[in-house]
Amino acid sequence: MTRPIRVAVLGGGSWGTTVAALAAVNTPAILWARNDDVAREVHEQHTNTRFLEDRKLPESLEGTSDIAEAVTEADVLVVGTPSHAMRETLELAAPHLRPWVPVISLAKGLEQGTRLRPTQVISEILPGHPVGLMAGPNLAREVLDGMAAAAVVAMADDRIAQSLQALFSGRRFRVYRNDDLLGSELGGVLKNVIAIAAGMAEGLGVGDNTRAMVLTRGLAEMTRLGEAMGGQARTFSGLTGLGDLIATCTSPQSRNRRVGEELARDKTLEQIIEEMQQVAEGVKTARTVMELAEEHEVMLPICCEVDAVVNEGRHPRDAYRGLQKPAARSEHHGVA
Repeated sequence: MTRPIRVAVLGGGSWGTTVAALAAVNTPAILWARNDDVAREVHEQHTNTRFLEDRKLPESLEGTSDIAEAVTEADVLVVGTPSHAMRETLELAAPHLRPWVPVISLAKGLEQGTRLRPTQVISEILPGHPVGLMAGPNLAREVLDGMAAAAVVAMADDRIAQSLQALFSGRRFRVYRNDDLLGSELGGVLKNVIAIAAGMAEGLGVGDNTRAMVLTRGLAEMTRLGEAMGGQARTFSGLTGLGDLIATCTSPQSRNRRVGEELARDKTLEQIIEEMQQVAEGVKTARTVMELAEEHEVMLPICCEVDAVVNEGRHPRDAYRGLQKPAARSEHHGVA
């Protein structure tokens, strides 16, 4: 008899914990959290109140702060740490991971300095392992509350993707497949920057028409850069593109949207990050996105204004004035 597939999730934040909970319903699963108290609470009390309030987790879900304990027997490794902590975490995990174990990223950012996507960091630290991601319009608390949601497992090997679908699917959580790993990953990266712009619109009270314009033109920017980097245009109209963009730009639970709102209300970025006590990937990603846009000769006016706000101190009010300057061209300019 073969033993059940064992899933290890690295990262005790809201989404890492939620994915571990989804897996634990279907198969043995363990969650590694850097914080001892979080790991102990998950293991003993089956909650993670720091990130998920009093929502109950499956009693079968194990928790640990010992990375060797989490990784040694893993048949699937899920990396749910923020992009800036991924390399360090993987270097700790690497000596304990068996060969050929699939590794799935949940991160939606870019590594600063190298500009590598999370799956590229994984491939660099863990060569020889099949690499993919799971992403979509997924707000952790709603998923744990049993509200219907969907995600995409994106990776080159469709056979492995099919087997992973079953591990994370639930009665109200659907998991699709996509072989466009690059496009799927870029959608998750770029939408966080657009979400800050959407939050700025909310904080400024600019109206529904303007919010709709930001989302629509933001999607055009995502598609434009994504295609220039080798992604498929249709990916950006799917769950990891448009779907994730809508959820992140419209939900009050969105960390990136909240950053934009608070900046528009005259709080400093330092104040906002301290109050949130969580990572908003768009803040760290905005400058890197603009570097990629310059490299690929792509115009991203919304992302450019967000970068100016979070990295150069421009006020959101001035950023929205700046968006009025470029002349309107064909709606499909730059999109194949």
